[in-house]
Parts: sequence; structure tokens; C-alpha cells
Amino acid sequence: MKVDIAVIGGGAAGLAAALKASSDDVHVLIIEREKKLGGILHQCIHNGFGLQVFKEELTGPEYANRFIELVNNGKISFITDTTVTDIYKQDQFIIKATSIEQGLIQIEATAVILSSGCFERTRGAIQIPGERPAGIMPAGSAQRYLNIDGYLVGKRIFILGSGDIGLIMARRMTLEGAKVLGVAELMPYSNGLTRNIVQCLHDFDIPLYLSHTVTNIVGTKNLESVTIQEVDAIFEPIPGTEKTFEVDTLLLSVGLIPDTAILEHLKPDMSLVTKSVLVNQHYETSVEGLFVCGNALHVHDLVDYVTKESELAGNCALKYVKRSEHPNKAYLEVIPSKHVRYVVPQHIEYHTFQEPIEFLFRTTKKAEAGIFRILQNGKVIKEKKAKYIAPAEMEHITLSPQDLIDISSIYLEFEEVVS
Repeated sequence: MKVDIAVIGGGAAGLAAALKASSDDVHVLIIEREKKLGGILHQCIHNGFGLQVFKEELTGPEYANRFIELVNNGKISFITDTTVTDIYKQDQFIIKATSIEQGLIQIEATAVILSSGCFERTRGAIQIPGERPAGIMPAGSAQRYLNIDGYLVGKRIFILGSGDIGLIMARRMTLEGAKVLGVAELMPYSNGLTRNIVQCLHDFDIPLYLSHTVTNIVGTKNLESVTIQEVDAIFEPIPGTEKTFEVDTLLLSVGLIPDTAILEHLKPDMSLVTKSVLVNQHYETSVEGLFVCGNALHVHDLVDYVTKESELAGNCALKYVKRSEHPNKAYLEVIPSKHVRYVVPQHIEYHTFQEPIEFLFRTTKKAEAGIFRILQNGKVIKEKKAKYIAPAEMEHITLSPQDLIDISSIYLEFEEVVS
């Protein structure tokens, strides 16, 4: 099979990117490993989606169906129940995939958009001590069991980690009749959206134990109890702070990792912080013609941000396949500085820097108020005031071509303002 643009992943990011990449003379193919398009949105039956994109509040399935209808009514091809196993690049990209119906598939593409989402960190990634009983699983897996399969995984629940999926599942499990005894968070602040802290914990009187972690698990065949302890500034458990809860289920909401394993043979430049690729303002990687967007690039807190970012990536991929020449690129680096954990995009291709760039970033500290600054050669070239800054929530700042002093690296920093 030969296509112009192959979109790997048919969730929120892939659908948005494919729609923007679609054109009468460009063949776009979406490759989705699940049986239907929409990705993880189908198991997110809570509302809160679409406020920015559609100006109304939707559930996850409703949000997905808006885009699926557009794909079905357009000229975009898609194959489902198909898993991409590898990608190579010669003159074209060579995509290897397997399908239950078609067997081994090889697809040639001029450009590739990776929108494969992310996966949850498991118990093995965080090294919880204790036995290995049944009843310990990622919060997203429990969400799928409950919302897709109709199976309640436990009756007495404790949650480790305050990521948004864990917070949402605290509410969901409570509404289904389970008892959620608490949420422990290693950091001194929550890693979920403020609205989810309020709506999923406070509204249901579910305690949040900040600066706590699980230090023991009891149970051989089935989980019987968990013990948590407060941690100090270097995350070491503090003796005498133990709290034990009798539970049958421990849900883990301890972080998400972008799913980029299939890029191994392409060897794009990677970020140690986001665990994904480095991109320029077109969401193109160091591998020419390879674009990455959505949670495969960095973990977002709102699906609306995923959509907007992926639409930009899709539009840039379309421009790429329509260009007859691809000149050598020259970049200036975008460097996260004081109290900024990471920033996307990480490079600016300055010969094509003609439109404003919206940088997405996260801070390393919580603050009531502060100022974001972009600096070049030690001079502030752009700044923005902000309120209620939290490491879990995405921040934004826009840079225009006329803001640059020259083509040297730029730095993004955050300064807290104390009233």
C-alpha cells in the first residue's frame, strides 16, 4: 500500500491531525490498533471535553464521535485492529504492521504522523515493596474494565498518585458503590487538575495525603492492606508516620509515558524529560517528514490542547508532502530555564518562522501568581503574567518572529510573584 501521509494512532490526536492533513490530491491513511477509531476517549465517559474546541461540554465518547463523523464523511482512509510494529526510512517511510484480517502489511508513506498516545507506568516502574497479590493495577486499566466491560475491580480502594485518571477513578468508583479510602501523592502538590481535586476528592470527602507514598503491601493471593508513610524533602519515608488501610484494590496513577517505541530504527533526537522526541514549531522531528503530536509527544492535561496541537501537525505534514524541495534546516534552540520543567516545541526552524509560535510548557513549582519570560542574549523579549500556576497544568506563551533579536538560543523561565 502506498499513501502520502500515514497517521499512526486514531485517537484524539490522530483524528485531528488526519483531518487537517486531508486534501483532494493527498492520500491520508489512519492506522489504529483498536477495533474502532477514538482511542482512549471511549472509556472516558465523564464530561469536561470540548470546551475550547466546540465551546460546549462533552463526554469523551461524544468528543470522539464528532471527529469520527468528520473522518467518515471525508476522503480519509483508515484501517483498524492493526498494530504498527516498526518503521524504517529509505526514500520513503516503510511501515510494518500486522492485522488479524490481512496479516502482515507494508505501507509506504511520504510523511508519517505519530499520534500513538501514551501508556501508564506500572508497579514495576516505581518499585513498590511487598508481595505480588492480585488487586494492584493502573487506574486507566480499572477505568477500561468499569466503563467498557462493566466490571468493578474492587470494593475497598486506595489510590497511589494524584494524576487525573486516578482522581477521576476515585469519583467513579465511589459512584459505583466502592469505598475509596484515600489518595497518596509523593509530591507536596497534586499532579492533577485543580478542578479534578475539587470535583473528585473534596466533593466526596476522599482524603488526599500529600508527601506520602506506599511503603508496604500485605497479601499473597489477594491484596489485604496497604501502608503509607509521609516522606521528607528527599522522598525518604519518615518513621512513625505509618497509616494502614484494609483494601482489596490499589490503583496506580503514577504517570504516563509517551508511546514512541516504534521509532527505534529511525533514531530521532529525544528529550530526557518528556521521554519523547524533540520537535520544531511544525512538530517535525530530526527525521525529515516524521511528525509527532498529542500525548505521544508530551502528556497533556486537556484533550482540547491535544486537538489544537495535532491540527497544526497535520497541516504542517500536508505542506511537507506538497513541497517539491526540502532545504537544509537551521534551528535555534528553545531551552527551559528557571522553574520550567520542559517546553514544546524545543527548536525553531528560523527560515520558516513566519507565524507566531505557541509554546506549551510546565513549571516545577506551584504559585499563586508569577511571570513567564522568554529571554535571548540575556534580554527579555516576551513576558506574560499568570495566576494559579501548578506543575500539573499546561501553560502557554506565544512568540512572534519580530520578537527575536537574532538567531541565538532562547530561554523560557518562570518567576513567582509574592504579594
